[in-house]
This record gives sequence, structure tokens and C-alpha cells, in this order.
Amino acid sequence: MEDLELVSFKIISAVGAAKSSFMEAMTYANAYDFDKARALIEEGEGYRIQGHEAHFALIQKEASGEKTPLNLILMHAEDQLMAAETIKILAEQLVASYEKLQALEQIIATQS
Repeated sequence: MEDLELVSFKIISAVGAAKSSFMEAMTYANAYDFDKARALIEEGEGYRIQGHEAHFALIQKEASGEKTPLNLILMHAEDQLMAAETIKILAEQLVASYEKLQALEQIIATQS
């Protein structure tokens, strides 16, 4: 397997783990387990950074004059990297929204 394919699969693997952590975080946020949700976002961010660093190494090579041939595997890796970043943002927003929802529910419960 060529070096570019190995780097691409490294990106795909890392950001796939990141996406899984971010998705799981949303499930815990829905259950109002915000500590677990935040821990999963942090875990996922570690994986996302691994994928980003592998991708950035390709960018550095390109910037130094080494051409990177485009192929479907690399395009898929970049797509998955962007998706992981988007899902992280959504997970963080959902945690914040569920925290507000829980606070409102508590206010309503005390007024009843």
C-alpha cells in the first residue's frame, strides 16, 4: 500500500473514532449526563486532532513542493475529517441546549 493510502486510512480511522465519540456524547447529553457527554467530546477531540495532524502533514508536503496525487481514498478521508469537525460542533451545541432544557424543567418542577 502506498504512503498516501496509509495516511488516508490513518485519517479515516482517527476521525471515525472521533465521530463515534461525538455521537455517543449526544446520547449522554440527551440523558442529562453532561459529565460523560463532555468527557466523550474531549476523547473525540483527541482522535480528531490525530486525523487533523495526519492531514496537515500532507499539506506541509504539498507546500514544500511534493505533489500529492488526488484519489478517492484521500477525498473520502478529507470528507470524513470535515464531518467529524461538524459533528463535534453539533455535539457541543446539543450539550448546551440540553443543559438549558434541564434547567427549565427544574424551574417548572419547582413552580408546580
